[in-house]
Amino acid sequence: MSTKTSKIDALVLPLLIIGGVLTLFAFVFTFTMAPPQPGNELSESVLINVGGTYEILNKMPLFSQKIFYFHMPAAVVSFAALIFTALYAILFLKTRDSKYDIRSHMATEICLVFVLMTMVSGLLWTRHDWGVWWTWEPRLTTYFILTLMVIGYFILRAAVSDPERRATYSAVFGIIVFINAPISLMITRLIPTSVHPVVISTGEGMPPMMLIPLLTSLVGFCCLGFALYRQRLRTSEMQERVETLKLTLEDMRG
Repeated sequence: MSTKTSKIDALVLPLLIIGGVLTLFAFVFTFTMAPPQPGNELSESVLINVGGTYEILNKMPLFSQKIFYFHMPAAVVSFAALIFTALYAILFLKTRDSKYDIRSHMATEICLVFVLMTMVSGLLWTRHDWGVWWTWEPRLTTYFILTLMVIGYFILRAAVSDPERRATYSAVFGIIVFINAPISLMITRLIPTSVHPVVISTGEGMPPMMLIPLLTSLVGFCCLGFALYRQRLRTSEMQERVETLKLTLEDMRG
């Protein structure tokens, strides 16, 4: 193991702690300080306490909007993980070095974790705001396809026993999965009639009380995602070395 790798692995625990603290801070801030998004008109004004300040609301507060502070960061991390899936897949196809197959596989595992988080949080938001658990809206549909493709990646790996073929098929399929990521990300702009909100726009900026928990949650999720990736990669590489030693010992005995 190189010195550089050792230094990176030494960051796993600190990143897990930092990610956990930031995510907890974002959660507490979201449900105590961040203002709820206004919804439908109320029959009469109400007075609510937002972060110690009383405000008069003329519209129904959408507390389900607070899911957004975790839903969007989880989606961003899932897309980021797919970038590394595709990058290492390309490097494997170019070099045929198994270490890139392992890295691509581990990146996809992290992607799966955050894809499922995105789907669950999205379904909760959809049920509360749209009154249904599911609708074939463009963003939901493309991301659902992405989720199925990520799951299919692991089914493919489990179905192929030969290591070389498994790595090759997985690399090709991983690149195909990644191609769907920008489509899912940009679909709300490609299809303006989509009812899914556009998260990032060129219009009015987000107020600080909303931006703080969003960015904190995003940084926290990024820290957790990278730490989990490095931990899984280290475990997988150790398992591979053990298997190699076993095969070497068997050959020596034979």
